[in-house]
Amino acid sequence: MKLLFTIDQYVIAESLEEAYELNQSRRNVILGGIMWLKMGKKRIGKAIDLSALDLHKIEEDEDCFYIGAMCTLRDLEVHPGLKKYFNGIIEKSVESIVGVQFRNGATVGGTVFSRFGFSDVLTVLLALDTYVELYKGGIVSLSDFMDMPRDNDILVKIIIKKDNRKAAYVNQRKSATDLPILACAVSNVGNTWNIVLGSRPAKAQLISLRLSESLNEEQINEIINVVEDKIVLGSNDRGSKEYRSILADVFIRRNIEEILLGGNHED
Repeated sequence: MKLLFTIDQYVIAESLEEAYELNQSRRNVILGGIMWLKMGKKRIGKAIDLSALDLHKIEEDEDCFYIGAMCTLRDLEVHPGLKKYFNGIIEKSVESIVGVQFRNGATVGGTVFSRFGFSDVLTVLLALDTYVELYKGGIVSLSDFMDMPRDNDILVKIIIKKDNRKAAYVNQRKSATDLPILACAVSNVGNTWNIVLGSRPAKAQLISLRLSESLNEEQINEIINVVEDKIVLGSNDRGSKEYRSILADVFIRRNIEEILLGGNHED
């Protein structure tokens, strides 16, 4: 594919501080997998490469997963620890994104920091107890990060807490590798139910409700009604607002029923 952007200078950062200082210029850009960047015509002063900063690892302890910003979507998809938790929804959120070649290039940091409205990954991560670690901004919840203004900080890693929550995910696409028309993730921990709609077509949005761990039909309908009232859906060339509303009702109910039937991680 022909590259349409132009780089004046390519810099391999030797430290996060160097990367941060370079990134304060509006002409400079942090390089992730450049999967979307290469489709534009931007003229870049300094392209900042983070590949020498040891951010390619997925690590875990008893409490959390720690995912470096330079891990690829394919790393998420095949990691044996992530496959075991949250009913495998992280793998499910990634497997329909274009193809393996693309997923081997696209980075987690680029996906999360960009806060793309069509992101399957963000939809799922919002349904989990997820945090981002920023070089200057410290650790903040992903839900707060989604509402923060864009700045020139450096995303270092993603942190997902192992809180034994149950989860389910589903999306609708016109074709297998297209962007989603709607993405829906639901999770449950204790009496709290978290519902996330992504690709609506704006960025993913989370609604959390405290009900009971075992829902009846009336409570499921209550959740659907609250989501319809709180989360705004829209139209674009992939689907109308009305179609997305129909999908949302079906997907929320389907995900809740999957969780009630035992969707959980395997120990």
